[in-house]
Amino acid sequence: MDRVRALVVDDEPLARRRVLRLLRDEPDIEVVGECADGREAVRAIREEAPDLVFLDVQMPEVDGFQVVEAVGPERMPAVIFVTAYDQYAVKAFEVHALDYLLKPFPRDRFARAVERVRDGIRRGRDRAEGDSGRQLLSLLQEMRREGKYLERLAVQTGGRVVFLRVEEVDWIAAEGNYLRLHAGGESHLVRGTMKAMEARLDPDRFLRIHRSTLVNVDRIREVQPWFKGEHVLILRDGTRLTTGGEHGKRLREFLRNPF
Repeated sequence: MDRVRALVVDDEPLARRRVLRLLRDEPDIEVVGECADGREAVRAIREEAPDLVFLDVQMPEVDGFQVVEAVGPERMPAVIFVTAYDQYAVKAFEVHALDYLLKPFPRDRFARAVERVRDGIRRGRDRAEGDSGRQLLSLLQEMRREGKYLERLAVQTGGRVVFLRVEEVDWIAAEGNYLRLHAGGESHLVRGTMKAMEARLDPDRFLRIHRSTLVNVDRIREVQPWFKGEHVLILRDGTRLTTGGEHGKRLREFLRNPF
């Protein structure tokens, strides 16, 4: 019986270790490598040609979808997507019959996803890869067409999932590889990059005022001049945010045409 060669891709070391630990219970699966970022994953997929990739969706700089685009959907092996909070992506995976794991996932859910992909590979590797390529291409097309702007965010807090409508978010701050969502006096930490989040938010609603700050324009109460052409924004709840660098120019453009 052929062994299934697997690659594990996740920028969180603990997440990678968990997948690797669970794979020890799958004796027919051979781990051929692990990657901590998207660029490394693209290179490993091309060089190692694995049968299966556990692919984290939210990674800094190059995310899971960009990995698929870089490799090419038709050349991608079977994929089990791993996601922490992107509810739109989960819906898309289900529509296109793609396997996914929603963090934190239990052992039995992991085993079911692996068994499904294993069966598909063994039924016929050529056919399985062709089906997978068509599903991935369809997914990417949908993400570009329908998923332009987020409407809701699902965040995990205290062992539960909280759903936030985007308009509820007051402002967003970058914290390393995470983002802090401030909403109605509460804050929630999610994994992702400011660049990726900005691309998924409606620019008529959210303004990038600093390399580490996005603000909901409906929450701005007052704008005051600051040093060297920069500004201080005072939000409706009293929060004070400062502009920075090239992003200050975007605020000035907004002030010239705020409606």
